[in-house]
Amino acid sequence: MTPLEFRTSSYSGSQGDCVEVADLPGEHLVRDTKNRAAGHLAFVGPEWAAFLSVAQNDQK
Repeated sequence: MTPLEFRTSSYSGSQGDCVEVADLPGEHLVRDTKNRAAGHLAFVGPEWAAFLSVAQNDQK
């Protein structure tokens, strides 16, 4: 099994309150940069689009 490749989300703040995202076919994983050992949340299809919509609206 290939290890997951997480990247810092473009929606993360510049003050260290970051999340990381790993993109898989049909699934997106999100984890807290400060607490990686806690695991990740998995989002698929419409759930991922809804998550991004909320993240974008919170930035405004």
